[in-house]
Amino acid sequence: MGFKCGIVGLPNVGKSTLFNALTKTAAAQAANYPFCTIEPNTGEVAVPDTRMREIAKVAGSKEIIPTRISFVDIAGLVRGASKGEGLGNQFLANIREVDAIVHVLRCFEDEDITHVDGRINPVADAETVETELMLADLESLERRTEQMRKRATGKDKEAATLLPVMDEALALLRDGKPVRVMLKGIAAEDLRILRGLNLLTSKPVLYVCNVEEGDAATGNEFTKAVDAMAAEQNAETVIISAAIEAEVSQLSDDEQVEFLEALGLEETGLDRLIQAGYKLLDLITYFTAGPKETRAWTIARGTKAPQAAGVIHTDFERGFIRAQTIAYNDYVTLGGEVAAKEAGKARDEGKEYVVQDGDVLLFRFNT
Repeated sequence: MGFKCGIVGLPNVGKSTLFNALTKTAAAQAANYPFCTIEPNTGEVAVPDTRMREIAKVAGSKEIIPTRISFVDIAGLVRGASKGEGLGNQFLANIREVDAIVHVLRCFEDEDITHVDGRINPVADAETVETELMLADLESLERRTEQMRKRATGKDKEAATLLPVMDEALALLRDGKPVRVMLKGIAAEDLRILRGLNLLTSKPVLYVCNVEEGDAATGNEFTKAVDAMAAEQNAETVIISAAIEAEVSQLSDDEQVEFLEALGLEETGLDRLIQAGYKLLDLITYFTAGPKETRAWTIARGTKAPQAAGVIHTDFERGFIRAQTIAYNDYVTLGGEVAAKEAGKARDEGKEYVVQDGDVLLFRFNT
């Protein structure tokens, strides 16, 4: 199960520096974790999760295998992308293929690094990209809505179901707002319809505020403006100094800790970015543990036990019988599977069980 975050941004905002730091971090992880560069502009990185070490310690695991998430460095955007200007068509096609958008914004002053528009205004930069995405969505949705309206007139039941959601999305776009504004409090069926439309501005967005080293811990006036914009859009923000991340990615683990402490930081910005991307996609982690390995598995929130088992192998889902389930805190506090069973904290769950974040699972299935 692959989950992709597409990194976008205008020229000279630090997008490539950030992506390069991510891929160097991933390469450094390769000694311990599986890593591959799927394409020249795509890298997979491990999702940091301190719970894994605690579980592995209890289970006596020889190996720790984290779950992973992909980041895609998407080609730069210019005005007119929605009409095919520059690499516009490729840019839009690449965004359609990702699950979420990581939008890097320049939140620092530097006379040596020119800005494409000759000024530093991260909110305006975000609006430049957002406008192109909204224009592309508007053109696509107007055409599809017109066709759907004709079908609804002919008493087509599917069209009658889809049309209200399409009309609401269209109204937002015409009002200059991204479709993701609809996501807050949306009914489950309407969400399913909206996702099926695969609109660019319906994808969740994480705004990455790229700041100078001195602002990495606290942010600045630029980041405050981005925070306010994100709150209106149902989006998230994270503050990162791409320059710091590029330097940190070259250091050993011990050197990283010392370097970050000197800057007043508890963890790397990349760790926060990866975690935020994971949260943005509304993903959770469950674990399997034993003497051989402790392993993390990624699923969407709300996934039921058979489908969660299917992430490991399709045979697990097909022949699912039950899942022995132990909550993370019970597993670690009590000292593992046997102790959890004795304390009555190991439950056998059936096909309707919705897996929770941190569950330690053992699946029973027919072969």
